[in-house]
Amino acid sequence: MRCPFCGHLEDKVVDSRESREGDSIRRRRECLSCARRFTSYERVEEVPLVILKKDSRREPFDRQKLMKGLLLACQKRPVSLARIEELVGDIQSRLLERPDREIRSRDLGELIMDELKGLDQVAYVRFASVYRDFKDLPDFVKAFEGLVHKEAASGRAPAPPPSEPAKPLAQALFPGETVDMPALKGRKK
Repeated sequence: MRCPFCGHLEDKVVDSRESREGDSIRRRRECLSCARRFTSYERVEEVPLVILKKDSRREPFDRQKLMKGLLLACQKRPVSLARIEELVGDIQSRLLERPDREIRSRDLGELIMDELKGLDQVAYVRFASVYRDFKDLPDFVKAFEGLVHKEAASGRAPAPPPSEPAKPLAQALFPGETVDMPALKGRKK
């Protein structure tokens, strides 16, 4: 480190102490040329994660925003707050493992949906409906059918019959009610 008094590049460390907050190390140095002492601080360089939005805006990754979105998706679902916090931590650590500090919002959304798919299927559909901007019922049907078919392929649940795919969805969304799907398609929002 360059001496602030004489500009010499060689010194020796006389004392090292961690700061009270634990985020830096304070070092007392002595210049080998002029023998004067000076202090330097060593900190971890943090390169923030940046999310590249669809409209090309860049915004810093916000853990609280992710937490809020997952809380909304899991509202009134049997998912504990501890599990949601763990999920947020897992997603953030996976993002930090990436060499690139600029993450496309599409990649982040897909990562979140993959995690939600294994956590709670209703939360997954809720999140997907906002993330993918579902406009009407057929969008929900496609998302739900994708879930059911993936489960069937993994051997966890039987696949619905290919005829009338909307009827099992309607029964799942509105249990105990007779739902006429063509009538729903024509309804105004």
